[in-house]
Amino acid sequence: MTIPDPTLILTTLIFALTYIGLALGEVPGLRIDRAGIALVGAAAVLATGVIDLPTAARAVDYKTIVLLFSMMVVVAYLSLSGFFALATEKIADHFSAPLPLLATVIALSGVLSAFLVNDVVCVALTPLVIGLCRRLRRQPTPYLIGLATASNVGSVATITGNPQNIIIGSLSGISYLRFCARLAPIAIAGLLLTFFMVAWVYRRQLAVAEMAAAPLRPRAVHVHRPLLIKSMLVTLATVLLFFAGYPIMLVALTAAGVMMLSRTRPAKIYRAVDWPLLVMFTGLFVVVHAFEINVVHAWGLDRWQSLRESPVLMVSGLSVALSNLVSNVPAVLLFKPLIEAIPQRELAWLALAMSSTLAGNLTLLGSVANLIVVESARRSGTEIGFLEYLKVGVPLTILTTAVGVAWLLLAQ
Repeated sequence: MTIPDPTLILTTLIFALTYIGLALGEVPGLRIDRAGIALVGAAAVLATGVIDLPTAARAVDYKTIVLLFSMMVVVAYLSLSGFFALATEKIADHFSAPLPLLATVIALSGVLSAFLVNDVVCVALTPLVIGLCRRLRRQPTPYLIGLATASNVGSVATITGNPQNIIIGSLSGISYLRFCARLAPIAIAGLLLTFFMVAWVYRRQLAVAEMAAAPLRPRAVHVHRPLLIKSMLVTLATVLLFFAGYPIMLVALTAAGVMMLSRTRPAKIYRAVDWPLLVMFTGLFVVVHAFEINVVHAWGLDRWQSLRESPVLMVSGLSVALSNLVSNVPAVLLFKPLIEAIPQRELAWLALAMSSTLAGNLTLLGSVANLIVVESARRSGTEIGFLEYLKVGVPLTILTTAVGVAWLLLAQ
């Protein structure tokens, strides 16, 4: 009888417990979050000798961590300068009718999320949209669901759109321009579907709001003009350099450094950085790498015929399911060894980026962006229920994913 490899058993146990914790979002009896769970998992594989410290250090993709941190810093300066508040006020001045306002919120959320990290965009825009709805005396639910779903759909377009795309960009080596050229059409079609879906589901509320619409009084917005101009110029230059093919991490880090050269207190910027997300990334890199070298390599993925015959369908289907089970960032990391066994590797990476991002719209728990919007709304007195969200999330996810799969199959 073959004696089971103790390292394999131990690695599988730590990995399974870590991912169960991530799926639950907590550990019963403890006040620990997903970042803490990932950190404990990383500590466990090191403490038990499953992998050593140098191997763990090499497993952490520093390019992903630096890029994500840098984009958070740039967006924090945009927010402090008054950019988001000014954009929201301009929308209120020109598009205050129910349907035009919904369309503009979706467009603004989608476009900004395409180039800036969608989670950070939701942090900045949610309170502004809630405030705008209160001034207009409108039910904010349609606009908030539109904001959340559009941030996920729009972020499909580029490597810097969301955390999982940042990981995929680093692991795949696909250029920023090529990534955008292949996936931006899906994001554009998805944003149109988002508008029509939200408008259809909430057609009665929007019709009532149309009948009760009243003129909106202009309101002064506090803007730090020099910082606003600098932030916009740096952001524009950063995006242009991304498309020009310069190293994404280096460009983003330089942009963050340039923004730090200001009279703004750094403590304000540090508070805007999502440190738990960075900790979760670091821990997951270590746990997943340990699982990959000790367990996955024994599976013989290169012999799986289904991966060769239909990588887009295979990867997309698994990704939608797994992303809603353990969240899209852990799911993407788990796919790395699977995709390395696929001959059409670039196509598989693109399918993973598309499907893992669009899968975030299925339920409230599907993406961090959704949770940010819902929690911010709850603190402001607006409850968006799980079932309420499903009315838009389920059909929208099915439609946008189908469009994405069809596009990748036709354009390969």
